[in-house]
Formats: sequence, C-alpha cells, structure tokens
Amino acid sequence: MLFLVVALFLFGVLMGTAGHVPVPVTVVAGLAIVAWLAVFFTKERRKAAKEGGR
Repeated sequence: MLFLVVALFLFGVLMGTAGHVPVPVTVVAGLAIVAWLAVFFTKERRKAAKEGGR
C-alpha cells in the first residue's frame, strides 16, 4: 500500500494538480494522506484481531 501512495504522489507531482501547487503544500497533503491511511490500517487491524479472537 505504501508503494501505491508513493507512486501516486510522484505521478501527481509530475503530471497532475500537485504540479501546480508549491512543493511544501504537496508534501503536507501527502503526509496527511499517509497519516489517514496509517490510522485506518491500525483500526482495521485491531478490529480483525478482536473478531478473530472470539
């Protein structure tokens, strides 16, 4: 999943809307997406562990 995030980030910087905004804004947006994915992954992992333990 991390590979996809990095690939989409690079693609966006080179060709998309991210190419038209300053680099720091793009980096902050990328970090926000990575943080959201990490929270989502953690929640799903805990949920799966809880359900598997029953």
